[in-house]
Amino acid sequence: MTTPAFASAVRVLLTGFEPFGGDGHNPSIVAARDAVALLAERGVAAEAVELPCAFAAAGPALAAALERTRPEAAVAVGLAGGTGAVRVERIAVNLQDARIPDNAGDQPVDRPVRAEGPAAHFATLPVKRAVEAVRAAGVPAEPSLSAGAFVCNHVMYALLDAPGTARAAGFVHVPWDLAHRPQPDTPALPAEDLARAVAEVALVALEGGADLDVPGGTLH
Repeated sequence: MTTPAFASAVRVLLTGFEPFGGDGHNPSIVAARDAVALLAERGVAAEAVELPCAFAAAGPALAAALERTRPEAAVAVGLAGGTGAVRVERIAVNLQDARIPDNAGDQPVDRPVRAEGPAAHFATLPVKRAVEAVRAAGVPAEPSLSAGAFVCNHVMYALLDAPGTARAAGFVHVPWDLAHRPQPDTPALPAEDLARAVAEVALVALEGGADLDVPGGTLH
């Protein structure tokens, strides 16, 4: 059988962000890049792409990466400073409401990601199975019902809103890594744990299938 000219060797696209908010480091892109190596050890071709932490630029950069790689699965990664566990996001909302300006100085208030777009998009990877896989790898993890309203949510929404996007896609928030946390008491995990978590989520996304039929909600 002849391979179509547009076929890509990349099965998984991972994205992370450049540093933002005055920080000199962003563990999300490091975790994505390190996860590429872990996936290669499992025989899975993956690529990591750094996205700008800017509302106007992040979507086009993501779209270009998706068009170029045409992956089977796509997992975007962002930093959730202050959390001590990996969070696998379930939903992205059509809302931009920035607490601080992005790296381009833009600070939208109550602005949609896409005008006239649906109110929300749910992750198309099996979130609860991904959480269980990360936990089984020895890394604290939990499902999350809010990706916030900053550029992370924007990218998750854009990823799930994109025509012809990957068969399974979603978003992972990681804590600070131990070597770069801003304060000694800032919750953090070892960098290798962050990479392992991202790789496990990517493998679950590739596998696809039904999610676990177990409770995952919280009271608040």
